[in-house]
Amino acid sequence: MTLVQTAAPSLTSPHASTPVIYLARHATPDWNRRDIRYDVAPGPDLVPQGEAEAARLGEFLRDAGVTRIVASPLVRTHRTAEIAGAIAGARVTVDEAVREYAREENDDIVFARFFPLLETIFSDAAVDGPLAIVTHGGPVRVMLERLGLPSDEIWHYRRQFDHQNPLPPAAAWEVTRPSAGGDWSMRLAFSPTPFTDYLPATRYV
Repeated sequence: MTLVQTAAPSLTSPHASTPVIYLARHATPDWNRRDIRYDVAPGPDLVPQGEAEAARLGEFLRDAGVTRIVASPLVRTHRTAEIAGAIAGARVTVDEAVREYAREENDDIVFARFFPLLETIFSDAAVDGPLAIVTHGGPVRVMLERLGLPSDEIWHYRRQFDHQNPLPPAAAWEVTRPSAGGDWSMRLAFSPTPFTDYLPATRYV
């Protein structure tokens, strides 16, 4: 296995037949805050390391041709999107549907509020080119699982990153669907920190 930081972005044209969206996690916040909750707004803000990570995410999204970013309303996600959007030249909007996984929620509830927006953004990407969602590790995990990413692959990444998230701060999964009603295709496309990519086991028949 190889340590990598980023895979080449999909160079999708604004009129590509296969839409592309990026599910990104917020950059590093102040994990030491104990006086506020992480799952309700505003939550902790980014630390300087996180601002640098958000800038690198912005460079990736710029190179991928992203023109619009939808962000969770919590300050760590909104701030990540603002920094990344300024570098990528992408418009930023906020939507409650992609907020943090709340204590009182389960996977079904998170998926029910998140997936309709993902479908809408995916449809928009067929016209506008690649788009991005800046959200949180929990919702990203739920979406990867429900969109059909194999459990072995999810756990390969969850074992590498903080709090068993499937991606580190300011990283992004690329999500595509070559045909309507077909299988989703997903890959961890960018990370500001090195990670070990997933290589399926070779089977001999």
